[in-house]
Amino acid sequence: MEITEFVETLRLDGGLLADAAQEAGPDARIPACPDWQMRDLVTHVGRTHRWATEFVTQGGQQPSRPSEAPDLADDELVPWLREGHHHLVLALHSAPQDLAAWTFLPAPSPLAFWARRQAHETSVHRADAQQAAGASLTPLPSAFAADGIDELLTGFHARDRSRVRTDTPRTLRLRATNARGADWTVRLSDAPPQTVRTAPDADGPDAAKPADCTIEGPAEELYLALWNRLPWDALTVTGDASLPRLWQERAGI
Repeated sequence: MEITEFVETLRLDGGLLADAAQEAGPDARIPACPDWQMRDLVTHVGRTHRWATEFVTQGGQQPSRPSEAPDLADDELVPWLREGHHHLVLALHSAPQDLAAWTFLPAPSPLAFWARRQAHETSVHRADAQQAAGASLTPLPSAFAADGIDELLTGFHARDRSRVRTDTPRTLRLRATNARGADWTVRLSDAPPQTVRTAPDADGPDAAKPADCTIEGPAEELYLALWNRLPWDALTVTGDASLPRLWQERAGI
């Protein structure tokens, strides 16, 4: 996907998140994060957007933590969220293609990283806000959802901190049925997961090799299930059913 596509998705989902937060109210519970109320979600996203904006506008080269949120009254939270989101979108739109800044996942460039990461961060939390408001989830483009699966598998769960591990080596195959080439094989062991892209027409030993468990479904449903935002019953699971349970129990980030 192009950087401009990520920024546009960020723009749209950030507005939808704020709308749902306004509708639900600050006390609404977040289903995927039982310890959170809407004010916690809004505070988290608002801090994250401002943190990302600092890297995009200032080109920081060292990791840092998001700044603390100001002490806001409940009726100030959503306007504060909208303000930070607006500045992030503007920053990404105006940033130079050769932006130099710290990143924490593989990406073609720092600008591509921050656009992609903040688009997916915002989309997942937009789903949280809409679920808390009791609203229907706004559909995501299949290509964007498939990209989010790829980021989760080849980025977050390739790191040492991933807890998705097995005592006995196992393989998990994931396929998005409505996105071209959206097919991955995840090798599980007592080490961090190793993911390879295994599109059906790809060459290589993993493309045709049977997996211990295969999970298939539309890209958006698979994306949100892997982020533990939707139940897995909308997906087709073949083989070892303990591996989806393992993911649900240990894949939190």
